[in-house]
Amino acid sequence: MALKKYKPMTAGTRWKIGNAYAELTTDTPEKSLLEPIKKSGGRNVQGRRSMRYIGGGHKQHYRIIDFKRDKHDIPATVKSIEYDPNRSAFIALLNYADGEKRYILAPQGLQVGATVTSGPNAAPEVGNALVLKNMPLGTVVHNIELQPGRGGAIARSAGTYAQLSNKEEKYAVLKMPSGELRKVLITCAATVGTVSNSDHALQSIGKAGANRWRGIKPRNRGVAMNPVDHPMGGGEGKSSGGHPRSRTGKYAKGLKTRKSHKSSDKLIISRKNGKKL
Repeated sequence: MALKKYKPMTAGTRWKIGNAYAELTTDTPEKSLLEPIKKSGGRNVQGRRSMRYIGGGHKQHYRIIDFKRDKHDIPATVKSIEYDPNRSAFIALLNYADGEKRYILAPQGLQVGATVTSGPNAAPEVGNALVLKNMPLGTVVHNIELQPGRGGAIARSAGTYAQLSNKEEKYAVLKMPSGELRKVLITCAATVGTVSNSDHALQSIGKAGANRWRGIKPRNRGVAMNPVDHPMGGGEGKSSGGHPRSRTGKYAKGLKTRKSHKSSDKLIISRKNGKKL
């Protein structure tokens, strides 16, 4: 992917680093795979604000993505690589041999005109989806299932991937994007390759208004609030605010937030820092 640095014609473009969208081949989505999105503005069913800092933003349609890849042994041709406003990765439109169209997460390097398949008999090539037990060790994968048939749940954002490091009797050992080593059932499916748009994290929006386009409102700092509103509020002048914590009082640094005795603990070999649970 390519990044685009803007000339400082205005204050908003002085620090802006955007996406050149060189991989995209069309700006018109497939109508049959669109669903409307109604914005809530952070309000619940009673019309009361339940989530702060949400509101406004550009109108969007949801693109229906095939995370399950359950159309087995039917070849599909990549018709286009497209932008999706609902995720950081790009998406690819597939035309199946039987006439059906589906969107998938576009892997890095997938080209228009390429043929992809899914199913246990698929070859371990970029864009193909198959079960972990049929992949060679060292394969880089994304859109990984945690339960067979439920659809991909891990490594779906831009530039992410996991690596198949070992296969046991019942489980495959994956090195996660965080560095965690985790067991996943060997019958779970995954897609070969790295998710597209790997330079997404290097972009700079340039101005606060760009977040308003995304429906994100300004976030007020806890230390600028009153004590009744936040544990870090109050004090004369620019007080430090005490130990960093959330609005509900939970420590922001150093406190473990993962529940103890989770059922998935036995599947995690080591955490991202190399320590066991």
